[in-house]
Amino acid sequence: MADFDQYHRWESQIRKIKLPHWDELPKFDLYVDQVVAFVNDTLGPLGVDLMTRPMVNNYVKQQVVLSPVQKKYQTMHLVDLLLIGLFKPLFSLETIRSGIDQITVGDFPKQAYDNFIDTLNRALAHMGQEDKEVQPEPKTLNEKLMQVAVEAIISRIQSERLLTMMQKPVRKVKKL
Repeated sequence: MADFDQYHRWESQIRKIKLPHWDELPKFDLYVDQVVAFVNDTLGPLGVDLMTRPMVNNYVKQQVVLSPVQKKYQTMHLVDLLLIGLFKPLFSLETIRSGIDQITVGDFPKQAYDNFIDTLNRALAHMGQEDKEVQPEPKTLNEKLMQVAVEAIISRIQSERLLTMMQKPVRKVKKL
């Protein structure tokens, strides 16, 4: 029972997390170390794996993220890296890039990102609560994709936390 109470306390803390909208992101260009620190500070409370400088460089080399301008990263880079940080445990980089591109075909990147963050923040705010706020019914395939993607993120965060809490030390048995 104590473990279950601990899990509920964790859910309560997650419900307080609010990820930033586009206008809340830094308005000035950042170097890669600053980008990594920002992404990790933003996503770290969710238990997402930390991003490293080599990872960012690899995303640029693989053309998952646009090359920085004179080694400086802008808001669009931050948005892509935040989304990659959220989705990397669930999908391949190719699928993540394709999803980002598909969503922004029908909407401006700023609006698409803010819509996604609204959906995610709403889901985080109601995680584990019986009286969950009903998500607005999707009207387009883009909205449905965002809704399903957010559900996948929430399920991953919850399942990883539960598995971590449930892990017991494994007793090794000696072979005869």
